[in-house]
Amino acid sequence: MKFLKAIDGYLNKAEGMLLIVMLTVMIVLAFAQVVLRNVFSAGFLWADILLRHLVLWIGFLGGALGVSHKRHINVDAFTHYMSPKVLSATSVVTNLFAAGICVWLSNAAIRFLEAEMSVRSYVYGEIPSWYAELIIPVGFALFVFHFLVRAVTALEEFRKKESMA
Repeated sequence: MKFLKAIDGYLNKAEGMLLIVMLTVMIVLAFAQVVLRNVFSAGFLWADILLRHLVLWIGFLGGALGVSHKRHINVDAFTHYMSPKVLSATSVVTNLFAAGICVWLSNAAIRFLEAEMSVRSYVYGEIPSWYAELIIPVGFALFVFHFLVRAVTALEEFRKKESMA
């Protein structure tokens, strides 16, 4: 379990650093585009395309961090009425279910990426579009890992509560 938590921690740091770098690039580039367009009637032709793809990358990396820190979308209308033991068991099941859905979505994203590679479409110039879209299956794979870590953590909590009872 310590090994999984260590990997989870390293992934969190890497995801956070990538988010900071990408968000900084996005803000600076968007500001530069506004200044260049309004003051000099010019701009970078590739900037809008890069900004669109940075939003996609930031969305997936932010989502992965959200899952890791249990800050993802969560329906908790009934959790206030559950005992801690039932809540731990429910957490195991919901995290495993979410991981399964993300595995399915990751497989679909891989098929999408394969189709993009076979079509040989380009984002800008000679840059293949699949480079920019690589975050989709990778992002879902990160979701799977984080959901599985959460499921294992919830299972540990359930076992502790079971042994106390």
